Amino acid sequence: MIFDFFGDKKKAVIAMAHIGALPGSPLYDIARGMDGLIEDVAADVEKLQAGGVDAIMFGNENDRPYVFKGSPESIAAMTSVVMAIKPLLKVPFGVNYLWDPMSSIAIGSVTGANFVREIFTGVFASDMGIWEPDCASAARLRANLGRQSMKMLFNINAEFAHSLDQRSIELRARSAVFSSLADAVLVSGPITGQPADQSDLRKVCKTVTDVPVFANTGVNIDNVADVMSVASGCVIGTHFKVGGNTWNAVDADRVKRFMDKVETLR
Repeated sequence: MIFDFFGDKKKAVIAMAHIGALPGSPLYDIARGMDGLIEDVAADVEKLQAGGVDAIMFGNENDRPYVFKGSPESIAAMTSVVMAIKPLLKVPFGVNYLWDPMSSIAIGSVTGANFVREIFTGVFASDMGIWEPDCASAARLRANLGRQSMKMLFNINAEFAHSLDQRSIELRARSAVFSSLADAVLVSGPITGQPADQSDLRKVCKTVTDVPVFANTGVNIDNVADVMSVASGCVIGTHFKVGGNTWNAVDADRVKRFMDKVETLR
């Protein structure tokens, strides 16, 4: 079993529902407004669920350039979008506000999410500057909001960044579970849509055995068998999009073909 909300599934696929740029970010479409954001996400969620994914994670990938601290308007907007889509959901869901652990926990808590994903530990040199997440404050916020059952998924090697920690990735993963209470560990590639190093994934899976380990980026129909042979599952966004382009809408046929293959692997 991975988590209770996945039932008896031994391998799970978490699909990304990428929300369009939120109010306050440079790419926000003022003309279409909030109604446009909700309309687009609803269409993607319908295709993802029809294709058979196991869970959906809402993310603000379009809020480029990314920030380390969410703004009031974008936090409110993302919460509003998730709550508008929630009645349509037939599967468990999570949230991820890039790249702010506190905002992710806050949005996840008030919307009733099953899980949140973020960079909770480590120190990184990144496109956004020096990256120093505060796991302790995020974990305490989850406790203070009475949402201890909401799982915290730790992305341990951040996209768009290089770890300044000289320890091996498997040791950092083990330490995140031991000292920071990670509910799951996620292994990423260097950028959205690019796969994690398979040797890194294998080393982490071999070392971390008491919580689930997921491949977090770059999983596709060609490499999913290798991923599922070692990991508890994967998070997938780019491969489900039209033309395999992160910024496009979800392609229903891609989702169905991928999930059909996954069913042969579990």
